[in-house]
Amino acid sequence: MASQADRSAKERAIATNRRARHEYEILETVEAGLVLRGTEVKSLRAGQVTFKDAYATVRNDEGWLLGCHISPYSHGTDANHDPERDRKLLLHRRELTRLVGKIAERGLTLIPLRLYFKDGRAKVELGLARGRKLHDKRSAIREREVKREMDKAARAAQRAR
Repeated sequence: MASQADRSAKERAIATNRRARHEYEILETVEAGLVLRGTEVKSLRAGQVTFKDAYATVRNDEGWLLGCHISPYSHGTDANHDPERDRKLLLHRRELTRLVGKIAERGLTLIPLRLYFKDGRAKVELGLARGRKLHDKRSAIREREVKREMDKAARAAQRAR
């Protein structure tokens, strides 16, 4: 298993969906490739992507990323891409069937967590997620604040020595 430093050397992050970890409980993650047009790749390299209402689904035994906004390339011509178009996900057949089974039986959702370049290819990290209720969000915030305070106290105790 590669360390965080090794992984970050090969991967270049484009965008992360920070809201997803607040709105959903992420059960597992899957890496998928994306079928993109040339102007979309140029816009991604410029960081022009928004995950606001994006999610992934399976139609006709193929994975699709919906609602992901990739802005039109500023130097593109009339052949520029549609910013809101559905984008095909590249997943192995067994990954697709496993995900379809989990989504159907447990009522889970596929949410894009981050978009990045890995060895020159655009990849999306999908999270198999369950929606959080309001009280779940509040408890998660409370736990995070308690952990932060404990870490702060531990650092202060370390400095006092």
